[in-house]
Amino acid sequence: MMFQIQTHSGISLRVRPPQQRAPPGNDEVIHVARMAVPISKKWDPGQILRCRFLDGSPTMKRKVEAVARTWEKHCSIRFRFVTKGPEEIRISFRADPGSWSAVGRDALNRAAFPVFQPTMNFGWLTDTTPQVEYDRVVLHEFGHALGAVHEHQTPTFDRLWDRKAVLKYFQGPPNYWSVAEIEHNVLNKLNPTGMKFTKFDPKSIMLYAFDARLFADNGGPTNSNSAISQTDIALMKSLYP
Repeated sequence: MMFQIQTHSGISLRVRPPQQRAPPGNDEVIHVARMAVPISKKWDPGQILRCRFLDGSPTMKRKVEAVARTWEKHCSIRFRFVTKGPEEIRISFRADPGSWSAVGRDALNRAAFPVFQPTMNFGWLTDTTPQVEYDRVVLHEFGHALGAVHEHQTPTFDRLWDRKAVLKYFQGPPNYWSVAEIEHNVLNKLNPTGMKFTKFDPKSIMLYAFDARLFADNGGPTNSNSAISQTDIALMKSLYP
């Protein structure tokens, strides 16, 4: 099982064992709920976000750009892929084995993201990674880049966690989190003040695929999605008309 999470520093991090670069398995934690965006992290409507690849093969770059532009169909933000700075989004495939992104305008925080370091990483994508995995991962991370956070922490998330199971899992490998970190990253919902969010949507690109064993409500696992949901589209259109 792999887990992707927004950390204390505002990074969306998907953790997996360093020796692996293959796509995550069926019990992974990936995408699934109606989107939420902290207003303070959103860009200006109509803004052009400049994106620069720091590394990666021509094939990997081409695939990421093509998937990222899917968001342009549903909001006024535009991505301009440049070969030299300045830029708002810096993309790597080698920073570490995980996939993650700064959340919205957090990418401009030079203390967290110095200009020579990436604001987004795709640690297991390769030339031969299946297209569905590119869709799932790239749409999710560019959703973060537009300001979206993980749906399991939105105020409307209505699943019931099995606290004991969650603590046991995330205190173990590969995360080795403390109880406080697990509460912050998984169990606690975000304060609704200053957020724009919708009713929980199990089809959202921003939800993780959590295993059923982490819940106490017998509702089964959460989904693993590889497409932007209609609710994702509606919220992004309202944020970036």
